[in-house]
Amino acid sequence: MFFSDIMRNRSRRVGGSSPSMAAAATITGGGRNVGVAMDFSACSKAALRWAAASLVRPGDRLVLVHVKPSVQYEEGVANLWEQQGSPLIPLVELTDPHVSRIYGLAPDAETIAILTAAANQIGVEVVAKVYWGDPAKKVAEAVQRIPLHWLVVGNRGLGAVKRVLMGSVSTYLVNHAKCPVTVIRDNLPLQPQHPVAATAIAIY
Repeated sequence: MFFSDIMRNRSRRVGGSSPSMAAAATITGGGRNVGVAMDFSACSKAALRWAAASLVRPGDRLVLVHVKPSVQYEEGVANLWEQQGSPLIPLVELTDPHVSRIYGLAPDAETIAILTAAANQIGVEVVAKVYWGDPAKKVAEAVQRIPLHWLVVGNRGLGAVKRVLMGSVSTYLVNHAKCPVTVIRDNLPLQPQHPVAATAIAIY
């Protein structure tokens, strides 16, 4: 299935406007846009679990921000997406492997379960957006482009020396993202509805 087929099918399902277009039209209205930097690693899924259990509330939008290193799509579409990122991808398309593959996504069962529970049990809107390029810079860019009101990122727990030598996406985002940032370690026990202070940085 090619990109053009996906766009036609989207249009038919919603009578001329795609779910992503509808999401884009409402992304700045109503509740907060809570972003999670997601690469489907253990630490990013810990960040997603924490956001779903402790941060989002009914009416919010839970936005997965995924960054890939390069674009391998139809010419023209690739150029557009590389600059602006993908369209907003609603949960119904994330759970469809034929559609999610168009965006280079392969969400695992655990991630889908967390997102579905957040949508059904909490009452949040779930969307995803894919960017291509440097992960730290593109996530920081997404904060302003979407825009996000809060960002949650995972941390693999590197020691201070390794962080200095290797750098850290979470460290970059703490210093450059234009919204509050919460950094979650992948071994953090969940505490549902744990209050978070409205400060620029919260590290757990």
